[in-house]
Amino acid sequence: MTQAPTPTADTVRRLVRSLLKEGGDGTAGPDVRPVREGGEHSTWWVGTRHVLRLAPDREATVRQRRELRLRDLARPHLPVAVPASVAHGEWAPGLGYTLDTAIPGGSAEEHDVSAVGEADLAGLLTGLRAVPVRQVEALGVPRTAPRSLEALRRMAVHAAERLATADEFDAARLHQLTPPGAAQLAAQSGTAVLVHHDLKGEHLVVSADGRVRGVLDWTGAALGDPAEDIAGLVLAVGSGAAVRAATLAGYGPRPCLRGLWLARCDTVVSLADRLDGRDDSPLPLLRTQLERAWEPILLERLTDFKEDEQEP
Repeated sequence: MTQAPTPTADTVRRLVRSLLKEGGDGTAGPDVRPVREGGEHSTWWVGTRHVLRLAPDREATVRQRRELRLRDLARPHLPVAVPASVAHGEWAPGLGYTLDTAIPGGSAEEHDVSAVGEADLAGLLTGLRAVPVRQVEALGVPRTAPRSLEALRRMAVHAAERLATADEFDAARLHQLTPPGAAQLAAQSGTAVLVHHDLKGEHLVVSADGRVRGVLDWTGAALGDPAEDIAGLVLAVGSGAAVRAATLAGYGPRPCLRGLWLARCDTVVSLADRLDGRDDSPLPLLRTQLERAWEPILLERLTDFKEDEQEP
């Protein structure tokens, strides 16, 4: 199998010059720099107005091409910005690129989300639910089966013991979620919607005033359990803000609590994996996400659901 080329700053400059028609008169053209320092780069800032994303392999190219169509389909339904592609094609044989408009603002890791920003998140969840499922399927967006909260709970119980030994977490806190409780919070059939599936802090564009201005990276989007996006928001903005946003979007206690406990179990497992060397995510970020997920909220006291409860 042919080794995929590694993009360099020179690769990016040549591609950008051909796309933006800048630098051909001998000038340097727009400044290019990797979005993250260190390692191999597939995402680059191009000046202050554009972002260039290079697919590293053919599988990523397929996801990127599907993402371009999905963003266009979802954009009219969403109250926040979705990047628009101003040019796309191949940067190497069989490997795609897209040059996107940059959405001004920082990330949810840099700026706190305000009360009005929570309403923006509610609009995002509402809009995702409004995107027609048949049209999403026609683009080839995959369906994902709901995760078993009970299986995840059991993993988290073992992980919590590891964290307790390292004085990172009180394992008794997981006793709040019992096996019957996890069963009660199982995903309900017929609730699949378009899910971003990666609503972590770095993918939420937040302005200095706390408004949510946009959502990045739709390559992992799927038709699936809306509680996964609620869980993502828990990690990005905290339990309280995420549940308030989901409630504003019309979701009842069951999916809100399911999302909350998915996030809580995920954070315990992820931090234990990092301490055991099975994950290379930054420790400060994992600890922050654990703290956000385990913020106490009033809703978690509700444990009795009506069997005929209908979710949007």
